[in-house]
Amino acid sequence: MKRSTFVIVGLLIFAVLAWAGTRWLALRRPPDDVATIEPDSLGTGFKAARLFFASADGDGLVSESRELPESASLRERAASLVAELDRGPAGGGVAALPPGTSLLHVYLDDEGLLTVDLSRAFQQGFRGGSSAEYLAVSSLVRTLGANLPDVRRVLIVCGGSPIPTLGGHLPLDRPFDVPELP
Repeated sequence: MKRSTFVIVGLLIFAVLAWAGTRWLALRRPPDDVATIEPDSLGTGFKAARLFFASADGDGLVSESRELPESASLRERAASLVAELDRGPAGGGVAALPPGTSLLHVYLDDEGLLTVDLSRAFQQGFRGGSSAEYLAVSSLVRTLGANLPDVRRVLIVCGGSPIPTLGGHLPLDRPFDVPELP
């Protein structure tokens, strides 16, 4: 009788351990209706961006290509472009945006109108005349238009409010058309 008790107890212990093991594995496995996401090293790449800065002589814009991390959302892409414009050129040219300019919000409508809400530094940090004002706005509009394919026009607001002008020479109360790029 002693031997049969050991066998029964052994089988019971084995059954309990087997049941506990299958429950533990079931808890660690994702449900069938949830897709397992594998790490994707290709999805964390870089993308070439075309940035526009003021030329050194202040007569126009010069373009510069730069590799930026790929971003999924419109806001991330636009914020990255504005941050690079604020950082300034790596080669020839001069930063045209007032220092400290950053993107707060962005909205793209169905007709290609991109509304960019910039930090107050854009307005408060501006120092210059009509040429500097034109170059700052042109740098921003051309850069966004060149890198965001659905953008046809750009409307600039600052700190959540429309601004009539940056330096008194160029009206900012209406959108700017994105020019065709060569």
